Amino acid sequence: MEKAETIWMNGEFVNWDDAKVHVLSHGLHYGTGVFEGIRAYETPDGPAVFRHREHLDRLLKSAELYYLDIPYSVEELREATNDLIRRNGLSSCYIRPLAFRGYGEMGLFAKGSPVEVTIATWTWGAYLGEESKLKGVRAKVSSWRRIAPSGLIPHAKASGQYLNSILAKTESANAGYDEAILLDDRGMVCEGSGENIFVVRDGEILTPGHTASILDGVSRKSVIQVAQDLGFTVVERDISRSELYLAEEIFLTGTAAELVPVREIDDHAITCPGEVTRAIQAKYEDALHGRAPEYAEWLDPVGEPSKVAS
Repeated sequence: MEKAETIWMNGEFVNWDDAKVHVLSHGLHYGTGVFEGIRAYETPDGPAVFRHREHLDRLLKSAELYYLDIPYSVEELREATNDLIRRNGLSSCYIRPLAFRGYGEMGLFAKGSPVEVTIATWTWGAYLGEESKLKGVRAKVSSWRRIAPSGLIPHAKASGQYLNSILAKTESANAGYDEAILLDDRGMVCEGSGENIFVVRDGEILTPGHTASILDGVSRKSVIQVAQDLGFTVVERDISRSELYLAEEIFLTGTAAELVPVREIDDHAITCPGEVTRAIQAKYEDALHGRAPEYAEWLDPVGEPSKVAS
């Protein structure tokens, strides 16, 4: 990880190395936290955060689902983030807001533990590697199933839930693959370990719907709109495992990974990158970097980066 100078923590800017929590923080023991992954990109008008308010709105909704009272509004968190980017002098960066139960009480019902809120920014390239966006990745269907809505809340981006993704990712990496694909509790295709999935078949773009235990990805929503604006038909429906092997094209989307084609699943070769994937990827990249005026509303300018005293 490439360190920046400053982190925002509970309303104050502190030095990166001074942003610390107690070892008995509730979130460390029980996973009681929620977070977001957001990116700012360099654009012709300076750095801008992609779909900033939508991400922060989801953060607050995730917190509400797990009974975490965040004492800041979307607008307060937005202003803090933009200020942090300027202070750290970053023209593009990854942004990680995190809210968790801190030090105060132990035990499963710990309403007395304070809710800590932090925001960190740092320089981070494409999650699956820059080459992945051009050459695609090899994926494996995991033996681990995606968390079910009968036990947890798939729509929440909650810290403890990512143990599920870590199991799948570790299994695929140990087997020599780049990424894992998880099925839901019914055996239908759900998502990657950290990305939503799209499958191209018979002239349509298919993607699992909300009943498939997916995270309601901000990148997913954006790509669906881009695809539809380009004239493609997008269908949300159940996708069987075998359809992955029969697909004409497959791609993954997520803030960290951006848009990544898949070239193999379980050693079945997939056209990569296909024409549909290339068209959507090119327009999506334009949107991220401020080169698509029709999506200008998705960008939140932060102003020219300039380091100031923290």
